[in-house]
Order: sequence, then structure tokens, then C-alpha cells
Amino acid sequence: MSQHLSEQEIIRREKLNSIREMGINPYPADLFPVDSTAQDIKDKYEEGKRVVIAGRMMSIKIQGKASFGELQDSTGRVQVYFNRDEICPEEDKSKYNDLFKKLIDLGDFVGMEGELFTTQVGEITVKVKDFKLLSKALKPLPLPKTDKEGVVHDAFTDPELRYRQRYADLVVNPRVKEVFVKRTKMFTAMRNFFNKSGYMEVETPVLQPIPGGAAARPFISHHNALDIPLYLRIANELYLKRLIIGGFDGVYEFSKNFRNEGMDRTHNPEFTALEIYVAYKDYNWMMDYTESLLEHVAIEVNGSTKSSFGEHNINWKAPYKRVSMTDSINEFTGFDITGKSEEELRAAAKSMGVEVDDTMGKGKLIDEIFGEKCEGNYIQPTFITDYPKEMSPLCKEHRDNPELTERFELMVCGKEIANAYSELNDPIDQRERFEEQAKLAEKGDDEATGIIDQDFLRALEYGMPPTSGIGIGMDRLIMYLTNNPAIQEVLFFPQMRPEKAKVVNNDIEALTAEAKSVFKILSEREECPLAELKEQAGLSNKKWDLSIKALTKGGLAKVIKNDAGLFVKLL
Repeated sequence: MSQHLSEQEIIRREKLNSIREMGINPYPADLFPVDSTAQDIKDKYEEGKRVVIAGRMMSIKIQGKASFGELQDSTGRVQVYFNRDEICPEEDKSKYNDLFKKLIDLGDFVGMEGELFTTQVGEITVKVKDFKLLSKALKPLPLPKTDKEGVVHDAFTDPELRYRQRYADLVVNPRVKEVFVKRTKMFTAMRNFFNKSGYMEVETPVLQPIPGGAAARPFISHHNALDIPLYLRIANELYLKRLIIGGFDGVYEFSKNFRNEGMDRTHNPEFTALEIYVAYKDYNWMMDYTESLLEHVAIEVNGSTKSSFGEHNINWKAPYKRVSMTDSINEFTGFDITGKSEEELRAAAKSMGVEVDDTMGKGKLIDEIFGEKCEGNYIQPTFITDYPKEMSPLCKEHRDNPELTERFELMVCGKEIANAYSELNDPIDQRERFEEQAKLAEKGDDEATGIIDQDFLRALEYGMPPTSGIGIGMDRLIMYLTNNPAIQEVLFFPQMRPEKAKVVNNDIEALTAEAKSVFKILSEREECPLAELKEQAGLSNKKWDLSIKALTKGGLAKVIKNDAGLFVKLL
């Protein structure tokens, strides 16, 4: 295994062995009695107060018999002060001289007991009376370094590395953690808002026999015992409506949904949606309710109704502008979609330069025109209302125009973040809409629902009260509230392509320029002391580590240890 390790990783494993030889367990199982956090210490400072803290060592500055460092816990960082004679009042000074000075590394988890004091420059500090190693880190953190001129080097900013190693990203980039704290605040704010309204949080199946409730391609699985196909949930709408039929006046769910479609900066195959359904309401009421909800959420998350997203300043304060889809398309294209046939819509789309094909029905054609020509113009929260019936198979027919439905979508910064209806509760009409969707699926529309949910139709036949429902994309909403342009920034573990090996089959051409330079030096000697090779390469610590790792993982070289020290050997 050693041939796959960097120099620092080898050294840390040697330290691990030394710690064990001292009779110290580097991964103790017993509870450590933490009673304070870094934030507590700063907010409730008392001179001389005894505290017990724990966290990662993020900096260490050895100064002989006394040393300073920084400890980082879940709330932030606090300065710590180590004095040899405070920690080791007896003759045996090994805990300070050997364990702390030589064997503790950045990233190690350490527990400490001490007293609070303020340094001469006014920094709150913990004077350590005793400490305990709680977990030895065998891999160095990708910590940025700041030189004397204040220039930051080796910052952990590569998005792909950050998303793949979110655990390291959270440790070294404090702003990332703040985003996820705000994400939790957003969910909490919504729950409180709904609960105060008297609505109940519920759970519905993730594995479903029919992929219903939305137009999307599902992930397909198979249940061995039942010998049936099952689908990962694309939406929870039809199950929540069943609960309204069952007698609940208001139900909501934060659901993990899965759609087997493209990935980009605003789409992940696994995402979180909020759906809420309320009996005896319509889409006009839901617009008012949504405005109040999002104004409340913005204040709870950011302390203000305003947030920034790139170059845009968003104001979440109610009320929001309301524009019908027909008026929107007319405004930005000059084309009136009212009463137009499928052929007329297709011809109009082509004349506008909108890409369409023969599988698209009226609804899809209108959707493409709106998406290409209108959607991007709505920066401030705006309700787009009254969608054509062909676009909304689960929505109630408009009370004043049978060609339209009582539906709205909420647009922010040119993207949809919410979709809502006066829900269709006529079981005969619903069956006809499902059958029309099945025809579109047969025609080749891979987003149309080809399977009719007969059980849902049966449920509707028992009677569903007038109901309004809304779905909100939680990931996209938190993007706008935290000024993050990519959905990957607001998901702890976004979906990634499989990680590719840097070197395959001893392919030297796949190496970076730095790794090639190290390989060239090594090829002239076949074996070289590690320290000497590093000096000759003249690389930064980060580039050196990456280069040695590429050579060893690619099977081109290995690091070996003998009586004379560490050597790098060409294979």
C-alpha cells in the first residue's frame, strides 16, 4: 500500500505508529466531556473560566516551551496556547515535547481542558492545562497558505475536487458550511410556516409502481420478490392527493425526487421538492400564500427580504407581479397562441428559431416557445398564470376559458422555482387527460406519462374536495437565497461522473507537466532519496504531492523506506 501514499501520508503513518508505541490510543472510544464551543467562548467570555473543548487543529506555531495554535469546531475557530510546564508540571515532559511538538499534525482532532485569558493583542485564548488526541488524521487537509504579502496559495477551489471531497471542502472553506446552515434554516422556516397554518407533514413512497405526478423520465428498478418493475419517485403529487381524498385538509412533504435526465448547473438527477396540498382552496389563494411563505423564508434565512444572485438583486417581499402565459408570449414574440392549432404553433415556433420536432403536441410547443423567448426575462419573482390545457394534465380547467387551466409557475432570475394548480378533481376529465398523455407517449414524447394510474382515478371517484397544490424546487430556491449559480454548490453530495484515474496503464503522456518533470529526474537515476528528488523538482508542496501520487498510483514509481530513509524508486 505504501507505494500509493504521498510523502506526508507516509510520515503521518509513521507518527501514528510512534503514538501507539507511547501507549496512546490514537482513536479512543470513550466520551470526551465537551462543555464549550469556540462561539460560546467568544460570546460568553469570562477571564479564568474553565472550559473543555474539542475540534481539529488548524494551525500550530511551535515556540520552544510555549506554542500557539487554532482549534476549529462546528462553530468556528478559537486560539489555544500550549505551555510545556502547564501541561507537564512533573519532571516527565514527553506529552509536550514528544506528543504535541512532534506527533500532532494539522487536521488532528484534539480535546483540551483549559482556562480563558486574553493575549496582549486582545485575542481570546484558551490556556491549555491538558489535552487528549481524539483522532489522528492520516491525510493532510488541503489548507490554503497566505504569504507575507497576503497572497493566498493552494486554495481548495477546484469545483470537481470540492464536490467529490465535500468533507474536506467543509473543513477548509467556511463559506460552504454557511450555505448548508442556511439550507437547514430554509426547511425549518417552511415547516414552521406550514405547521402554524395547521397543515401536517407526511411521507409517501419513494418506490412507486407507476411514475406519476409529473412529466419526466424515471429511473427504473425491479422488485425481485414481487417480480414487478418499480420506479424511483419523479413526484409525490398523486399520493398527497390521495390523502386529501382521505380527509386531511392540508398535507405537505419534502420529498427526494429522481429524474433520469440531463445534468447541468441547475439540474441534478436527485433533488428535493416541497409539495403542499390544501383542501377548499384555489390557485389564486395559493399565489397569496406562496408570496407570504417566501417572504417569511427570505427573512428567516438572510434576515432580509432581499438577496443577491449574480448581478441581480431579488426582492422577495409580497406581492409579486402576475402575467398570463398568453400575454407573456404575446409581449415577447408578438404571437397570440389563443385558438391556434398544433400545425400553426409548430410553424410559429420554427419562424422564431425555436427548435421543435414532430413528436411535440400543442402543450410542448407552447412550452418551448415560452422557455426560449419569455422565461429568461423574469428576474424578480413573477407568477406566470393560466397555462393552456395541453400543458397541464393534472390541472383544473379555467373557470372562464375552457382552453386554459388554473395554473401558475413562479419565475425568478429566468427560471421556474414553483408550479401550482387548482387541482383537477373531476375523475372523468382526469381520465381523458391521462389518455391524451398516453397518446403523446405513443407518438414518441418520452416525457409524457404513458401509464395510466388506475388507482388514482379510483380514488378520485370517491370524491376529492376543491384543492390547490404547489411544488417548490428547494435546491433552486436556496441557490437564489445564497447567491450560488450552480446546484452542485447547495447539495452536500451532488451526482458526479465516475472519477477517472490520472494515469492508466503506465501512460506517461497522461501525466501533468510537473509529474513528467519528476519522472524525468527519476528516470536518470532509477532510485533517489525522496528529499533530494523533491528539492531537485522545485515544486510547491501541493504540486509535489500531486505529482508523486500520480507516479505511484499509475504504477510508474513507488516510495520505499530502508535504514537510510525514504527513497523513490522507478518501476
